[in-house]
Amino acid sequence: MPIYSIFAVYFIIWWLVLFMVLPFGVRTHEEEGNVLLGTTPSAPANLRLVRKAIITSVISAIIVYGIWYGYVKMGWTAEVLSKIAL
Repeated sequence: MPIYSIFAVYFIIWWLVLFMVLPFGVRTHEEEGNVLLGTTPSAPANLRLVRKAIITSVISAIIVYGIWYGYVKMGWTAEVLSKIAL
């Protein structure tokens, strides 16, 4: 598997995992009890984006490694997987 293909797969999976991880642990301004004038009560109070980006990177790396391992070591190709699915 060429290196640019691995990076492309990682990039796509990273964004998918990010959107799955974003809602976890979010508390709104209303839940925190500090709604300021002009702030929507449902806005996140503390999003912790750096922590979520690190978690997303680790999960994505594990998924991409699994895909790479299946392709290189196990011989998974589109043809093999389509025969299994039928």
